[in-house]
Amino acid sequence: MPPMHDPTDVQALKLRAAQRALELVEPGMSVGLGSGSTATLWIQLLGQRVRDHGLKIKAIASSEDSEHLGRSFGIPIVTFEDCPRLDLTVDGADEIAPGLALIKGGGGKLLREKIVAGATESFVIVADGSKIVNKLGKAALPVEVIPIAAPLIRRSLERLGFTVALRRSQNGSPYITDEGNLLFDCSGMVIDDPPALAAKLDTTVGLVEHGLFLNMASLALIATEDGLLERTS
Repeated sequence: MPPMHDPTDVQALKLRAAQRALELVEPGMSVGLGSGSTATLWIQLLGQRVRDHGLKIKAIASSEDSEHLGRSFGIPIVTFEDCPRLDLTVDGADEIAPGLALIKGGGGKLLREKIVAGATESFVIVADGSKIVNKLGKAALPVEVIPIAAPLIRRSLERLGFTVALRRSQNGSPYITDEGNLLFDCSGMVIDDPPALAAKLDTTVGLVEHGLFLNMASLALIATEDGLLERTS
């Protein structure tokens, strides 16, 4: 698929994927509200269904932004105390590789996104065709770290072969996640063996979470100029 440069075209593709994901929602479901531009479109469509048509659902959000957006449409927001298992979560992705291996977290919400995804029966990705890759690694891999451990973890990530950059906010200060941690963006390396890398990152003390989402998604709805792809593996 050739690269798309018209933002209007890309927005239309994202909307197509979000509309298809809306068809998966049934009355009475508990749903996870993902993060990112395509998931935001889905939340808006879902919210309109709740506000204008009385759809009865409850939701847990993967970010403060998604929670605020959901509440603005009257979507009932609950907690895992009230609802320990979700029927459906719809979220975006930075990259989608074969086997539905994902890089997520470009928006800085990866920890809560992974918590919500892990508590979900059906985890569905919505994206446009630009997110499809043969191997992960073109997009930077976000890594969330405890601030005191940041210098140690940076060196560990560099030893793995990554170029590591501390994410910063628009004003130049370090970006702080919803949970009060720092984010490293790790680039410059094709990820040939995502499970092996995930295993190394999972055992790194002070590393809170990483943006490799493996064996989690059950379906990806990918809108391309040639139509909507529905990938299950």
